This record gives sequence, C-alpha cells and structure tokens, in this order.
Amino acid sequence: MFVPTYDLYGEKRPQEADFWVHCETIAARSSAHRWEIRPHRHDSFFQFLYIRTGSGDADVAAERILLTPPCVVLMPPGVSHGYRFSKDIEGFVITVVADRLPITARVSQNRGDWLSRPRMAVIEAKEAPYLDATLQRIADEFEKHRGERRSLMGSLLTTAILLTGSSAAPPDNEPRHDAKQARVESLRTLIAERFRDQLTAQDYARLLNLSVTHLNRVVREVTGQTLHEFIMTRVVDEASRALLFTPASIKQIAVNLGFADPAYFSRWFRKRTGRTPGQFRSDERASLER
Repeated sequence: MFVPTYDLYGEKRPQEADFWVHCETIAARSSAHRWEIRPHRHDSFFQFLYIRTGSGDADVAAERILLTPPCVVLMPPGVSHGYRFSKDIEGFVITVVADRLPITARVSQNRGDWLSRPRMAVIEAKEAPYLDATLQRIADEFEKHRGERRSLMGSLLTTAILLTGSSAAPPDNEPRHDAKQARVESLRTLIAERFRDQLTAQDYARLLNLSVTHLNRVVREVTGQTLHEFIMTRVVDEASRALLFTPASIKQIAVNLGFADPAYFSRWFRKRTGRTPGQFRSDERASLER
C-alpha cells in the first residue's frame, strides 16, 4: 500500500525561517478528516501525541495499538502511522523538526535508541497532572508567540519527553528514568538557556510549573544542592570558562553574564570561589602553562 509522506498531515511545511515546532489540539486537525488520520509518514519530523481524555487507536508500522488515556505516543521520522479518534478526544499533537529535538544526545547516552522507535506510554497517575500542565504550557507558549518561546519551548519539551520516559516501559530491561531526575534535567536545560537573565529561584519554579518549595526539595534530593546553589553553580561555571578561555575583560564578562555592576560581580565571584576574577584568571592560566 502506498503511504504518503507529509510535513504536517495533509499540508506543506510552514515557510517561516524559524519554524521548528508546531502545536495544536488533536481535535483541530482530526475533526477536519472525520476523526481519522490515514496512514502517512514524516521524513524529518518527530511527533509527540498526548491524549488527555477520549479514546482511539493507532496504526503504527502495520500494527494496531489501543490508545488508553492519559497516554503519549512518540513517533520518530520515517514511520508509517495513522489514527482513529472518538469525537470527545482531548489532547495535543506536537511536531518538532527532528534535528532540533531537545535532549536527543542525552537520551541516546542514557537509554540507547529509545527515541528512534515508536512508543506508546500510559502515563502514571502521579505524573499525569505535571505532564498535563507542561503540555498545556507548551500550547500556550506556541499560541502566544512570546519572545522567549524558543528557549522555554525547548525546556518544556525536554520535561515532557523525560516524564513520558519515566512512565514508559524501559527498553532492554534498563531501569526506569527517575521522574525527579527528569525535573532536574529540565531545570538544567532552562538554566543553560536563561542564566544571563538573572532569574531567581522563584522564576525558574514558575517557568517549570512547580512551587519553589517543591523544586528546591527535588533539586536537593538529586544533587545535594539547594535550588539557589544549583543555579549559581551554572553561573560560576560559565564565568570560570570565560575567564580562562576568552580574552574578554572582567567588565565584559560581568555584563555578558547579566551583572550590571562589575564590582559586585567580583565580590560575588570571590564569595563563591575564594578568589577574585583576576586572581582566578592568573592562577588558572599559569597552571595550564606548567
């Protein structure tokens, strides 16, 4: 049987230069096709389909799978797939340009080729509210086209994929990915993208749809650090790399890291490392030359 290849189902790829992710409700597209998406494939897109309520089934590489909500279907490029949904279906389908998919490298290191094969995961009750809130936030960000959409969308997608992985059966008898670790990995990604904005612990907790108390507890359990210490460690690491490996002045480095006052940056750095930025640069460069 001939299986057509589409970008998004039934339409050509959007032409915007910055297109890399698309999000819509399942009903928005399937209702236009009488609640049935016929078998097709995507050459370069990865799809994340989340069903909150309703029912349906999927044809994946000629195998029929019953979809029991709350559940997620992960669909890599090149795999034939189609769906039939009930008219009361609720959920989202997120389409990502495959080579922009967050955490691909990290997942490959930790879980083999977990994302290279189609997966259906029934979401555990304890994780369902958090995953639902994360996906709703992705939909809101996509709809509003906020200026920070790129970095925040990447972090939210990381969270959604890792939480799905914590509910899915692990491949090849590997242990399940810990959900707390998933939250910390999502936070780590967000800090890497936003640390120059000098966000507070409360800001990061809000962006991840968690209370600051809960996020602080999770970070402490996984890393042994408080949430504030975890954030500051990332900034110290970046400052140290800039001091050691770039010719930028201390003032330039301070500004690049979001510090308006270079003197305050020097005091801040010394408090956390025991050395001023100038001393650190001199000592570390001397040690490299030995």
